[in-house]
Amino acid sequence: MEVLDRLRSGRFLDRLVFGGGAMLRLCYGLDRYSVDLDFWLLNKNGEKDFDHTAWFSGLRQFWARHYEIRDAADKFHTLLIELKSPDSPRSLKLEMRKGVKMTKTDRAIAYSRHSSVQVYVRTIPLPEMMTSKIDAFLQRKEIRDAYDLEFLVKKGVQADISPEKGDQILTAIAALTRQDYNVKLCSLLKADQRPYYRQNNFRILKSYLGR
Repeated sequence: MEVLDRLRSGRFLDRLVFGGGAMLRLCYGLDRYSVDLDFWLLNKNGEKDFDHTAWFSGLRQFWARHYEIRDAADKFHTLLIELKSPDSPRSLKLEMRKGVKMTKTDRAIAYSRHSSVQVYVRTIPLPEMMTSKIDAFLQRKEIRDAYDLEFLVKKGVQADISPEKGDQILTAIAALTRQDYNVKLCSLLKADQRPYYRQNNFRILKSYLGR
């Protein structure tokens, strides 16, 4: 929450659309841990000459006043910066995707029970977030993406999923290993949540997909 609040105070947040697991957790109550912040970097309406290089340089200078910068890179599709606070044992990675065309965004309040700060953010609409999570799960086969998909299904989010893609998702779920459940997923969940997924797999998500 501190990082989001500083993005707002530094006037960087108006170009960013919040997405990913951290957005689902801070804005919609996703009950798993997420250590990175994902954003989509947008041009403002009618703007054709936005210099993302200068913007990113300003962002790096801004963060250097508050945190140690462990890494910063302007990649082909993304801007990446990794921050380390002396008050935290972990570093925090911010990833901002460039060149994304987005016709619609939503607004939500990001909050945490561990902080009194609330930040009003622009977010990816949940149906688009679901589509993005499907693509991510099929590409990298990470169990956290399947968990996020089931969370969105429980929230009543609908996405246009073809029968072929539905079969691909089910195949990817079936290929998840015991280590995926016992190590990767359990490290993201509270202790009382872990037995359910060990026993039930992704029953609700699979039912939604028609199996």
